[in-house]
Amino acid sequence: MDHKPPRCLYTKYIIPIIYVLSISHTNAYFITSCKQTPYPNVCAHHISNSPLNTLDYQTDGLAFHDLVVSSTMDQAVHLHRLVSKVKRRRSFHKHAKSALLDCLELYEDTIDQLNHSRRSYDFNFSAHDRQTSLSAAIANQDTCKNGFKDFNLTSSYSKYFPIHVHRNLTKSISNSLAVSKAAAEAVAEKHPGTALMFWDNQFPSWIPLTDRKLLEGSVTTAKPDLVVAKDGSGHYTSIQQAINAAAKLPRRNKRLVIYVKAGVYRENVEIKKSVKNVMVIGDGIDSTVVTGSRNVKDGTTTFRSATFAVAGSGFIARDITFENTAGPEKHQAVALRSGSDFSVFYGCSFKGYQDTLYLHSRRQFLKNCNVYGTVDFVFGDATAVLQNCNIYARKPMSGQKNTVTAQSRKDPNENTGFVIQSSTVSTAAETYLGRPWKQYSRTVFMKCSLGEMLNPAGWLPWSGDFALRTLYYGEYGNTGAGASVSGRVKWPGYHVLKTATEAGKFTVENFLDGNYWITAAGVPVNAGL
Repeated sequence: MDHKPPRCLYTKYIIPIIYVLSISHTNAYFITSCKQTPYPNVCAHHISNSPLNTLDYQTDGLAFHDLVVSSTMDQAVHLHRLVSKVKRRRSFHKHAKSALLDCLELYEDTIDQLNHSRRSYDFNFSAHDRQTSLSAAIANQDTCKNGFKDFNLTSSYSKYFPIHVHRNLTKSISNSLAVSKAAAEAVAEKHPGTALMFWDNQFPSWIPLTDRKLLEGSVTTAKPDLVVAKDGSGHYTSIQQAINAAAKLPRRNKRLVIYVKAGVYRENVEIKKSVKNVMVIGDGIDSTVVTGSRNVKDGTTTFRSATFAVAGSGFIARDITFENTAGPEKHQAVALRSGSDFSVFYGCSFKGYQDTLYLHSRRQFLKNCNVYGTVDFVFGDATAVLQNCNIYARKPMSGQKNTVTAQSRKDPNENTGFVIQSSTVSTAAETYLGRPWKQYSRTVFMKCSLGEMLNPAGWLPWSGDFALRTLYYGEYGNTGAGASVSGRVKWPGYHVLKTATEAGKFTVENFLDGNYWITAAGVPVNAGL
């Protein structure tokens, strides 16, 4: 079935932003401003052709920010059109079409994220929110390309895909992110009390205060709206049926709670970005199990291999196991993929081998969870904290090396990274804490218990000296047989954090802005060290 964009995709976001026009500020001023961006030539080219280039430049730099972001959004819409046309060619191999379908979904989300990142006069979005949106947009571009890499189609990009336009869009998003960060810093300097958060003492509107007891209470306390049961004793017999029903319900402020009774649910579940504020509660780890076996070797992209995939913001899961049973010989096979902003996983288990837990993008918090895998089994470009979790490195195939993380931060201005805090890393084979999937990969282990089969070097290169100077890997206060840092790598980007001040940058409070959304969801959280 053809993947069709929403009817209003091309008109819904191209809305003029009203500013005071001024003939004293010319197009040349903005072209000069482009020199401050990572890709000035790309910036200048697209701004020169933007109908908005007569906007008044304000002292806080936000008009230039909006111009850059709006011209970037125009490019994303244009690229979506091109890929929509390309996908309809019948001559394409099914693998190329699968990758293109991923790209179409990711471009639609990119347009959403660019729209969210534009300046809002009532400050409904903080500077951190805008940085998160643009970081997600960058992650989307890489994920699109990864689909072609999964099937070894990169040598024939031009046949399947407008790669030059894609590269320019990626550069424009990096420009937007740099300008957005600079604008936020200008506002913070002008209004010191605001820092980078315009409303850091309030709960987001999508998390009502009534949610506070949902994660600590029983199923009875949660009062589920929908019940799923294999034996027919609920409203539905599959989780996807319940999600589809939830998507048709009228919009409301109250969170929708789906209770999934004990049982093994053999299905692939997808919660689209339009389905927000859903909570799925099971009967406990290994009692309620969602299982599948999609994988790259059998013809599914990594992105699409997930047994359970969620994009709608505000998702919460509790007491449930997500599993991919493809096995190590099938390579990339995702148990859960999350691009849900402000998502929480509490008391859940994620079981797989390579690429088990795909923390794709945006802000995520995991508490009291179990994660099983082998190669790069916690990966993606989210801003995520795993707290009080059990991480189990399984025995890999012959010739493979276990790596717990493969964080994929690509741009130095992204606010993404993984923090594993107060957790246990158990090792059934020689294991490394992580390797740099992308140039600015960022991962910190702090106050964890590290297993005895952790390689003394701690961290594994991706390829040669790639990213060893630009990554950020840190360790703080770890214990256990594998915790000694005396034999650790000597890379410029590796850091042994020696003070609470250094480590404090990576707490839930500081790294994830957790105090203003996680506590609102009722999750018991250690906001500090």
